[in-house]
Amino acid sequence: MSSSSFCSCRFTAVIFLVISAVPVAYIVSLERAVPSTHVFSYHSSGFLRECAKWDDVGRRFLVSYMDGGGIGEVVPRDSDDGDDNSEDVMEEVTLVKDVNLGGNASAGIVIDRDRNRLLVAVGDLVGNHYSALAAYDLSTWRRIFLTELSVRHSKEITFADDVTFDTEGNAYVTDARGNKIWKVDVNGKLVYTLKSPLFTPPGWFDNIVSLNGIVYHPDGFLIVIHTISGLLYKIDLADGDIGNDKVSVIKVTNGTLRFGDGLEILSPTKIVVAGNPYTKLVESSDGWRTASVTGWFGSGMYHRLISAATIKEGRVYLTHVVGFGSKKRHILVEAVF
Repeated sequence: MSSSSFCSCRFTAVIFLVISAVPVAYIVSLERAVPSTHVFSYHSSGFLRECAKWDDVGRRFLVSYMDGGGIGEVVPRDSDDGDDNSEDVMEEVTLVKDVNLGGNASAGIVIDRDRNRLLVAVGDLVGNHYSALAAYDLSTWRRIFLTELSVRHSKEITFADDVTFDTEGNAYVTDARGNKIWKVDVNGKLVYTLKSPLFTPPGWFDNIVSLNGIVYHPDGFLIVIHTISGLLYKIDLADGDIGNDKVSVIKVTNGTLRFGDGLEILSPTKIVVAGNPYTKLVESSDGWRTASVTGWFGSGMYHRLISAATIKEGRVYLTHVVGFGSKKRHILVEAVF
């Protein structure tokens, strides 16, 4: 067995052990519990959903399919926006099922309204041997471009996990298995790959899932989370396309960000770190040189695994990866800090 295959199998085995170790009776009790905050529920065609983002113009949630790839929409009814936990369950409708990407996961997504497109990180969830960035027109769902980020048929371990974009439309994609960030220009050209020794903390366990959630700050830099270690990075973007971006670790106090997954910006001084078992509110008063955990939220649905956050009318909603039941019911739970 090659070293890359061993790493992939070890990663899969760890996830399987974590899930299988949860007693069935405990899962049943969690499913019967009622979250204390507002919940959107929807039936789906698949059991795994990685990321949901609120499309304010389209008045819908756009959802990425982790199992098998694709993009769906979930449209709330007017009655779903209240503060109660309605029993009404919405229905997911598939918008994109790209045959060229069959078998690969659609992971992190971001809506680029200025260019009327959706950017989608695409990766090989099982083998970790393929990564790409896809862009789709939000009106027609025509694919605008598909940029291969990894070298096809190589032994490189890679998984494109999340994506963001800057004011010029350049996209930045995290590699959750290869500890790097790809930059792709507005037309879909791979510009460079950003690597740093800071992206690889010591210890194999801390690098099972590495760079994950990523956001572009309005002041012109990136903020990125390293999932297992909980390290939070600030990346000052260099002028031009030479890849000399400056990477620094943001000193975080008052709590750990271990097992942080998706990121969402609430304001220039506040970000949400969606993670397990708690989602954190993190604030900075010095331009993200340092930061502090100022709020915690636990949905109580720990078995469903939180992976992403989105903002709808000023309220934070969390994507839970796993759906349950014969109709594969998924939930988006409001986080209140």
